[in-house]
Amino acid sequence: MAFDRATVAYDRTPVLTTVHGTVRTGHAVAVIGPSGAGKSTLIKAVLGLAPVTGGSVTVLGQQPARARHRIAYVPQTETLDAKVRVTVTQIVLMGRYRWIGWVRRPTFTDRAAVARALATVGLADHSRDCFGTLSSAQRQRVMLARAIAQQPRLLLLDEPFTEVDMLCQAALLSTLATMRAGGTTVVISTRDLALAHLTCDDVFLLNDRRVTFGPTASTLTNHRLTAAFGGSEVEPLHDATIAAQ
Repeated sequence: MAFDRATVAYDRTPVLTTVHGTVRTGHAVAVIGPSGAGKSTLIKAVLGLAPVTGGSVTVLGQQPARARHRIAYVPQTETLDAKVRVTVTQIVLMGRYRWIGWVRRPTFTDRAAVARALATVGLADHSRDCFGTLSSAQRQRVMLARAIAQQPRLLLLDEPFTEVDMLCQAALLSTLATMRAGGTTVVISTRDLALAHLTCDDVFLLNDRRVTFGPTASTLTNHRLTAAFGGSEVEPLHDATIAAQ
């Protein structure tokens, strides 16, 4: 995934300017910045859903829209109507449609992938439950399971650990490490500096319309964080404290 001095704009108004950086295959990158800085816009540019008005964005060697079938995206707030009467398994199976198609029946391999994904997010016992009966936190975990079952080349996560407990978070981090080892690139939008330090190779740090990109240790410095956030509070990972030097 590469940004070559890309500018992303809505109605000719730039939201992000001259974004530049390359994320290597299998690496994890954090997208960090205060509210309204353009974190969601950067992710939408990767998905081909935000207009790039200058420079270029390349995803998996293609224009973003052409690579979308190999990308899994988990938004912070799921838009699927909770009143729709479908089971948890049916939701996670949607992540397998790249292989199944819309006509063929799921194979043993597909169902095994779904079972593994649900076990990873701690919802194996809820596979037959109606999606709409779950809590909002459980529904978010179902969306994570759907993305895992998809086996994408690029995984985009928007605040993925906000509503999961520590045991589930540990299992998810282990799964992300396994996916990265298999060549999946991971992009995580987060306010959690400790999570970025512990799990991400690189960082996109957003400050107004400007974006700094680089290795985590050299990008999340006190000077740059102060410039980006000012006096805003940045959420730590549970009680962990990370001092960026």
